[in-house]
Amino acid sequence: MRSNLVIVYHRQPYEEVEVNGKIEYHENKSPNGIVPTLKSFFGRFEKGAWIAWKYADDPANPDFERVVEIEDTYGKYNVSRLPLTREQVSSFYHVTSKEAFWPILHGFKERYNYDPVDWSTFREVNWAFAEAAAAEAAEGAVVWVHDYNLWLVPAYLRRLRPDVKISFFHHTPFPSADIFNVLPWRKEILESLLACDVVGFHIPRYVNNFVSAARSLLEVSTKTREKVKDELKAETSALSEQSVITEVSYQGRTIRLQASPVGVDVDYIESLANSEETATKLADIRETLGDRQLILSVGRTDYTKGGIEQLESYERLLESRPDLRGKVQLMHVSVMANANMTAYQQIQHDLETLAGKINGRFGSFDWQPLVLISRPVPFKELVAYYRAADVAWITPLADGMNLVCKEYCAARTDGDGVLVLSEFAGAAVEFASAVPTNPFSWKSMDSAIQYALEMPEDERRGRMELARQIVRKQDIRYWAEDQMMALDLPTMPDTRDAA
Repeated sequence: MRSNLVIVYHRQPYEEVEVNGKIEYHENKSPNGIVPTLKSFFGRFEKGAWIAWKYADDPANPDFERVVEIEDTYGKYNVSRLPLTREQVSSFYHVTSKEAFWPILHGFKERYNYDPVDWSTFREVNWAFAEAAAAEAAEGAVVWVHDYNLWLVPAYLRRLRPDVKISFFHHTPFPSADIFNVLPWRKEILESLLACDVVGFHIPRYVNNFVSAARSLLEVSTKTREKVKDELKAETSALSEQSVITEVSYQGRTIRLQASPVGVDVDYIESLANSEETATKLADIRETLGDRQLILSVGRTDYTKGGIEQLESYERLLESRPDLRGKVQLMHVSVMANANMTAYQQIQHDLETLAGKINGRFGSFDWQPLVLISRPVPFKELVAYYRAADVAWITPLADGMNLVCKEYCAARTDGDGVLVLSEFAGAAVEFASAVPTNPFSWKSMDSAIQYALEMPEDERRGRMELARQIVRKQDIRYWAEDQMMALDLPTMPDTRDAA
């Protein structure tokens, strides 16, 4: 029996664990994330399937298990695994997606690397995903494709299965036309996205940028434009828009465009924040801190995340404010997503060098100004640090959304804490109550962190209350339902507040 819902995502929806020499499929350790939310949709369709890739030394090996049936708390569904060699994965994901697409999507033209791109391999892998989706999809099924490394899947799938409904969600920023059009394959990519029924982005700016790029190369007409919802146009953000295009037409077809910010699982985070385990860990953290204020920054080691700019601002803070020495501590968590990429290795080296300089310059026997953590922090432990942090300092130079700031607010069940947020994070259009900062400006960065550290309690709590309201309203379920509604599909009733 074929599937009514097919999700196409490069990650497998489980963790493979070897137990007594046998592979078992376990649910993801953390239920806070996109994968569990996507799987939750299987329950409302008669049958579901998931398309992902898996390493294979020999893709032609007949013993490779291409389709596995999973049964977990989300029901029964098939997972089609595409056997890809390490060379294919390196070419299509690490080189083409990360070295060519990633810098352009985030506006870093100077880091764009065209030379090593093997476009034929990217096409080949995307065709394999499209073929697998076509084989799994029932007549008139919904196929939901995720992210830019699968840009070409919609066009291939439309060719193979014109009967299916195709939705695509773009998890990164979408840049303006003059940036996007640096890519030599721009027209092919845009034509593929326009083969969808629905194309989703985090925020209205990315929608409008996409239409601008499409219009620059193709005969695309605007059908409808709407005023942006109040929840998505904070005037403190550099990414805010007053109106957004919601429908375009291309070659006789109508494509719906949907701005839906990805959120977090607020119920899950709050349950952790209020647990006895977190209370114990929180007490330990506070005992270690004493009367010092804790500034927390969490992100990946990436040139888009503004880690160097943040540490430089912290150094200037300690230099200009001797009264804060010994009274604040910055915990900067920066984890490399891919240790093999030279660009990330250099950033990690620079972070470590700068951290050593700051600690050497200002530290003492009883005070370490900066704690740099380069390993992943278990989420349960991270929630305790969210609870302990006086300030969350989130300063990316460019970020499609940023869920750390939302996790921080969700974890603050005590109603306290200050969020300092870059104007260039997609989430900034939602957080009018955050302290805005411009990571390209020394003055803005330095004044924002000082303002946050000195903010009176009543103002802190007022701002946090507003932030928590928006995080609760536009949570992970809101995002998924909003995308599904764009396909004119029935949504599930919201039972979260049912006692």
